[in-house]
Amino acid sequence: MITLPLDGIKVLSLEHAVAAPLCTRHLADQGARVIEIERTEGDDFARRCDERVPGQSSYFGGANRSKESVTLDLKHPNARPLPDGQAAGAGVVVQNGFDLACRVPLDEVLA
Repeated sequence: MITLPLDGIKVLSLEHAVAAPLCTRHLADQGARVIEIERTEGDDFARRCDERVPGQSSYFGGANRSKESVTLDLKHPNARPLPDGQAAGAGVVVQNGFDLACRVPLDEVLA
């Protein structure tokens, strides 16, 4: 079995748009376990930026390959922390939403 450089690294990602999804895709490609925290509103433009296949987005599929995903309403305090200890042992957090970083204490998400 091939060992990749980032095997054993857990990454939590609060991402949208282009930069963070592509960053975490590269981390996943190198062996990191990436857990993407998606918003419950489902308003990620990447899910609807093209519709070559109705209801699907080729960009979203490409940018998010090799990642795990969990839907969580971070605006609601009772929705935190992540269920089942998924955040335990995370060595990296990637986020590209300044407003989220100001509103949600990461220690509540990572608990």
